[in-house]
Amino acid sequence: MRCSMSFLVAVFWYCRRLYHCLTQLLKCVSPEVDLLGYCGREWKGETKQAKQIREAYEGLFWTYHIKYLRQVRRDNYSVLRAVLFQIFSQGIPFPSWMKERDILKLPEKLLYSQGCNWIQQYSFGPERYTGPNAFGKLRKCMEALKTSWAEASSIKDHEERGNVCNILFSDEIKEHKLYEAIKFVMLYEVVEAYEQMKNREGHLPNLFSLLLARDSSSDPLSFMMNHLNTVGDSGRLEQVEMLLLGHLLEVKIKIYRLHKFNTEEFQVNYPHEYKREWHEISLLTEDDRYYHIPVTRT
Repeated sequence: MRCSMSFLVAVFWYCRRLYHCLTQLLKCVSPEVDLLGYCGREWKGETKQAKQIREAYEGLFWTYHIKYLRQVRRDNYSVLRAVLFQIFSQGIPFPSWMKERDILKLPEKLLYSQGCNWIQQYSFGPERYTGPNAFGKLRKCMEALKTSWAEASSIKDHEERGNVCNILFSDEIKEHKLYEAIKFVMLYEVVEAYEQMKNREGHLPNLFSLLLARDSSSDPLSFMMNHLNTVGDSGRLEQVEMLLLGHLLEVKIKIYRLHKFNTEEFQVNYPHEYKREWHEISLLTEDDRYYHIPVTRT
């Protein structure tokens, strides 16, 4: 009898631990953990890389006063998740251009007003969804972004807003709609910039010249097919696209690149040209692939 009870207790504790591990895996953004504690668990050993990353984490702790970390799920939406989570959890309002136009009409405008019928080839991350229904699906993504952003920015209480964000970013279907909406807005911005460049109209930020100078994204269609369509599936945002992301969201994205510690490339801002009134959010990365959220608390 005593052996049976011991066995049941062991099973209970195993199941409890397994449940805890699974819930952590399901969370797209985990709760705060001690920065140096996380570093010690993840970067053991005496390899050159491990030593460099440990030194970088210690630099964040002592020099930049970053004491905590929120882990972000390691998939190909990682940077979009880390950026949007902070925008929503900080209650950052819509960018100015989103207040002036209805984002729900952007898919319609691109398809009908600007004749971009090739958006039917748009892929929704791992779904790789294409075809005539892409338009309707894009509109639903835009609705999700507008509604979720408006709700988060309207909540004044920080704790309540944090709870809403934790729920939102634990629902994979809903959060994926947000990321696809952001991808589409990036595409829309590139289409508009491309037309302005062709017609030699107005002044454009240098980031559009950099983006369209690539052989793989010399026009909006190739940008969509070769870059945006892979984000969330087999690819992720590249650094030049991070410039575009910060520009369209009107936030200064400060990134600590731990693998570049003690170099001029350790701390970078996206975009390079930003306005003083823009809000600032911070990310850290160990490899330019996956991103986490650094937390400073007094």
